[in-house]
Amino acid sequence: MIELSDLLDTEREALLKGDLEKLNELLVSKEALIEAMNSTPQSDLSAMQMLDSKVRRNQLLMDGALEGIRAVASRLAKLREVKGALETYGADGKKHDIVALPDSSVERRA
Repeated sequence: MIELSDLLDTEREALLKGDLEKLNELLVSKEALIEAMNSTPQSDLSAMQMLDSKVRRNQLLMDGALEGIRAVASRLAKLREVKGALETYGADGKKHDIVALPDSSVERRA
């Protein structure tokens, strides 16, 4: 049970640092510790409540990290859309698209 508590603390640190590789490394150990804990009867209620608290804390951090990743992915998708065209409004108030030609370039002079 102490090993799982320590692992959950390490997981929290990795979540706060954004270390996704570390989270991936911890996953196998975490699953094994939980399986081992579930296979034996637990009698220490306070220890179980402490573990539950840590799991819930880490889940909130994980949810926040996933929300951030989704926001970045959405923003990158929007930037890719903008790269090929520009939306603007004319004097008539209607939306107009200006499409950039893929082989156009800007000449720079010194």
